[in-house]
Amino acid sequence: MPRPPEELPNPYWNHNVHYHRLVLGAVPDGCARALDIGCGDGLLARKLARRIPEVTGVDRSPAMIRLAREAGARSPNATFVEADFLAADESLPGGYDFLCAVAVLHHLDFTAAIRRITALLAPGGRLVVIGLARTRTLLDWLISGAGVPAARLLARRHGGMSAPSGMPIQDADMTWGEIRRAARDMLPGSRFRRHLLWRYALMWDKPRS
Repeated sequence: MPRPPEELPNPYWNHNVHYHRLVLGAVPDGCARALDIGCGDGLLARKLARRIPEVTGVDRSPAMIRLAREAGARSPNATFVEADFLAADESLPGGYDFLCAVAVLHHLDFTAAIRRITALLAPGGRLVVIGLARTRTLLDWLISGAGVPAARLLARRHGGMSAPSGMPIQDADMTWGEIRRAARDMLPGSRFRRHLLWRYALMWDKPRS
């Protein structure tokens, strides 16, 4: 089997960038078109473009799209669109084989976002979400506390945490349990897993019929 292309070096590190490998590892064989929702400065989209022939990054922030286009000048198969992905217009035609959203859904109405995602995915396409949730129960706090030593160690290894200037920040409203239940109801057969650095991974393959 051919080896996958080497991953682009990270110009910075944070908890979201840490899970880029998980997203890249979930790209299905034969994927031709991908959409990165809330692409920010385009780092993940540029990584995807090394594996997928056609990649689109969408973000509603003009500043983020400007950074993405500047950094993506050497990735001719990556296109960056300034738009609200919830708006059904011609800027995002749909039919994507792979769709990802990293630290995005807590900025949006979860139900509306999932409905739009399912419309944009091609039959047989795959969704990968890396998301945040609100800590509420005692168990939530215990699991969250377990991530503190790992986060400190990783941050030290990578020279600290940082992100592009102007990256939007927002706290999550939905709890871990609420997201798990909503995903189960809206995306039958989806896989939900909570990860150490205060993130969850949600994966779903759209039925072919």
